[in-house]
Amino acid sequence: MRKKVAIIGAGNVGATTALFVVNSGLADVVLYDIVEGMPQGKALDILQNTAVTGVKSDISGTNSLDDLAGSDIVVITAGLARKPGMRRKDLLMANTEIVGGIVKQIADICPQAIYIVVTNPMDVMAYVTLAVSGVNRQRVLGMGGVLDSSRFKTFISIELKVSPRDIETLVLGGHGLYMVPLIRYTTVKGIPISKWLSKEKIEALVQRTREGGAEIVSLLKTGSAYYAPAQSTFEMVKSIILDEKRVLPCSVYLDGEYGTNDVFNGVPVVLGKQGLEKIVELELTEEEMQAFKNSTEEVKEMIKILKEEGKI
Repeated sequence: MRKKVAIIGAGNVGATTALFVVNSGLADVVLYDIVEGMPQGKALDILQNTAVTGVKSDISGTNSLDDLAGSDIVVITAGLARKPGMRRKDLLMANTEIVGGIVKQIADICPQAIYIVVTNPMDVMAYVTLAVSGVNRQRVLGMGGVLDSSRFKTFISIELKVSPRDIETLVLGGHGLYMVPLIRYTTVKGIPISKWLSKEKIEALVQRTREGGAEIVSLLKTGSAYYAPAQSTFEMVKSIILDEKRVLPCSVYLDGEYGTNDVFNGVPVVLGKQGLEKIVELELTEEEMQAFKNSTEEVKEMIKILKEEGKI
């Protein structure tokens, strides 16, 4: 039986993710949005593209959450987009209402679903999804680390003029300014990045990675990144559907791992048909652990605000 992927939010990230999933031929897609006509129109456009590619995947657009029933994977992209100068915390309350409200409505009709959360502030929205859905932590994942790692790879590739395929890197922590790119685990064809670049140049690339989303927002003037976020989301969807057991950096609920608990944050995980199948615990230096702790504290602070406001 074919897999069914529900994508909530037919904006740029949601629609592009839908395109990638459909064109892969791995699953059928239901694209949902509250704006009448938009998901239907984009779904029809994507469906017509399959007549060119020859792919046998189906896609439909809807304004009814009932049409998501039985989905194997639910990708949540709905929410307010970040605008120039807007902090992630500014999105907190509004997107909690949006994400929490949707998950509450679909939890019963998608009882086996694995959730992939893209909406910002992503780590907190993943926490909201877990709290509202009532599923186990294996089935709620935040998309951030795959995107952040791809940005870091891109900047290294540009600097060294080498293929990004030969670059391996790992970015831990929250999806934002407190992310923790692990320089010790960053290599080019197995050769440590420190053999290629100076400490100052590496730090400059790290800083550009941290500000990667904001740089695109600033250039676009209106809107934010969506091609790379959609491709990163698709990589997670593919690893789950094909049970690839990819080791990918994802935001997951931590319950003692990395010395923290009751928080979502980015760590390397094994991603397969069950969703989160294993958290890979790395030995971090004192400096790396402190940076990771700083990242979790920012997320915990926002979770605390939501609890105090009675939102979760």
